[in-house]
Amino acid sequence: MGVSLNWLKQYVDIEEKPEVLAHRLSMAGILVEGLEDIGGDMIMDLDLTPNRGDCLGMINLAREVSALTGKPVKIPEVNLYENAERIEDYIAVEIQDPDLCPRYAARVVKNCSVKPSPRWMQEALSNAGIRPINNIVDVTNYVMLETNQPLHAFDYRLLGENPRIVVRRAREGEPFTTLDEVARILDSNMLVITDGNRPVALAGIMGGMNTEINEDTRDVLLESANFLGTNIRKTAQKLAMRSESSMRFEKSLDINGVIYAVNRAAQLLQELADGEVVWGICDCYPQKAAPVEILLRPDRVNHLLGTDLSTEDIKGYMNRLGLPYDERDGHLVVHAPSYRVDLTIEADLVEEVARLYGYDNIPSSLPRDASRGGLDACQQFRRQATAVMARYLNEVINYSFINPTAFDHIMLPADSHLRRTVNIANPLSEEQSVMRTLLLPGLLKSLSTNLARRNLNLALFETGKVFYPGDDKLPQENFKLGAIVCGRSESNWLKYDVEMDYFYLKGVAEILLQELGCVQTSFRAEGVPGYHPGRTALLSCKGEDIGVLGELHPAVLEAYNIKERACALELDLDKIYSLSARRIEARAIPRFPAVERDLAVLLEKSIAVSQTVQVIREAASSLLEKVHLFDVYAGEQVPKGFKSLAFRLTFQAYDRTLTDAEVNAEMDAIRGSVQEKLEAQLR
Repeated sequence: MGVSLNWLKQYVDIEEKPEVLAHRLSMAGILVEGLEDIGGDMIMDLDLTPNRGDCLGMINLAREVSALTGKPVKIPEVNLYENAERIEDYIAVEIQDPDLCPRYAARVVKNCSVKPSPRWMQEALSNAGIRPINNIVDVTNYVMLETNQPLHAFDYRLLGENPRIVVRRAREGEPFTTLDEVARILDSNMLVITDGNRPVALAGIMGGMNTEINEDTRDVLLESANFLGTNIRKTAQKLAMRSESSMRFEKSLDINGVIYAVNRAAQLLQELADGEVVWGICDCYPQKAAPVEILLRPDRVNHLLGTDLSTEDIKGYMNRLGLPYDERDGHLVVHAPSYRVDLTIEADLVEEVARLYGYDNIPSSLPRDASRGGLDACQQFRRQATAVMARYLNEVINYSFINPTAFDHIMLPADSHLRRTVNIANPLSEEQSVMRTLLLPGLLKSLSTNLARRNLNLALFETGKVFYPGDDKLPQENFKLGAIVCGRSESNWLKYDVEMDYFYLKGVAEILLQELGCVQTSFRAEGVPGYHPGRTALLSCKGEDIGVLGELHPAVLEAYNIKERACALELDLDKIYSLSARRIEARAIPRFPAVERDLAVLLEKSIAVSQTVQVIREAASSLLEKVHLFDVYAGEQVPKGFKSLAFRLTFQAYDRTLTDAEVNAEMDAIRGSVQEKLEAQLR
């Protein structure tokens, strides 16, 4: 909003330089974003908060300046010369929907001369961003900017014979052509001004072509009304026609400012259009608004602000703001003026005190009884997981909203529980219309975007929530960790680069699970939608599945325009947290030597190494410290369909040196179990 300082000075004396005044207003909550010199007139660009819509009017803004500087406000006096005719002979007003229009006032000015408005008025309107039209329309706009009360002028003769104003809801599908020459179709939630038969204005937004002021206009009906802000906002939004008028009504207006504004406009029409004002005002005000009284306790002011202001200090601020009050039992009962619609509760008045006292004068202090913040065990666990992954991969953050077509891209079956999503009520677009149920689509999109920009070697991970429909109104949230790799690792003079494939990502997963205290983990081959068959494994801990790791299916990669091979990982961190051993245990370095024995077995190729290791550990006692696979062979000396596995087994006791007999007994038990359970042949 542009405010002319030359215009503002008509209502309050301003001695400060424009820059100083702009700073003082900004520090008091009326933000001035900039100053611009237009023809010797400084224009302040205001950025008002929604609750201070009253400052869209020059007089109310002058009141703010007065409160800051102590200079009195000069509100223009209205002196009208009314003829002997009576308003009742010209117009009557009926409000059929007082919930949408609590007050409607009208005046009639006869025998006006339509001509250009004087230069001072045209400059004032232009500097405020409004195009001058003629003296009658310009007067309504000028008074609106001055008082913050929108007005409208009708050509009285175009209202028909025996005109009467009826304020009602529009009929469903009712047509109406507004002043911008656009034919609009209205609905029953919109409020219209009618002449008893047809709409002549869209309430609070724009008048109609059928009663427009023109060169032949002589008699003018002035409208000054108060409309329900929420209804005006919805109508303007639905019809895409937000105006200077609707912008003011949206923020709620002074219901008692209606009469002053219409009288002020009638006075200016008398002066600038040689108009003849008909005696009286047709004021329809079905239910008068109750005055607003607010109890202001000085102790409460100091408690909320952390200040030590006296009652006299606070009374002084109320006086500067023009807020009348009564004293009662050491407290102030403040009578909020109707033009300050933002003042409704005690906290509003406390804010007024803070504005005038100066936000920068309020001391900083820590809250008493402040509790110490920190991360709980689960948050620390998640942070640890992120720290471990960040050693090997780069972290990314994707949107929690995804396109439902992503489920088709990653080949999820139609009956998959992952397709049961939480839908967004007001999505920005179809691309972000449902909450994600897994991290893979976001990681694939990140990978595809980077590859398209020639970032070829990528190792990305993400931690975040996924969402599933819950039993109650709120969705179920799970915290997951996902990763995706493609290309080769970096190389330098100390190491060679390696392909970031399944085994690379498996190594990262093993390190992660080990550091998170997730013991007894295993990998088993399993087919998973979206992943390459035969190159995918499910991860489990203590017998419970915790995630998936594998090479992505070529069809999935093609859907995301990825031409390179890529591997992905997705883990349920909440489940891992519940299964992990979060207590760190330590034991002394053994003083007694370990014993190593080798075991070579011939197995069918279909039997996994992890299964073999599990059988070995189940057969042995606690003396078995380590099982290490050091050789796999499937050459000419091995029958077709079989493989040879060689393990190094380490046995150790912490209280003694093991004897050959003890170790032999362990080995015999292991050999027998491998032969029995896996049908293995010893080599």
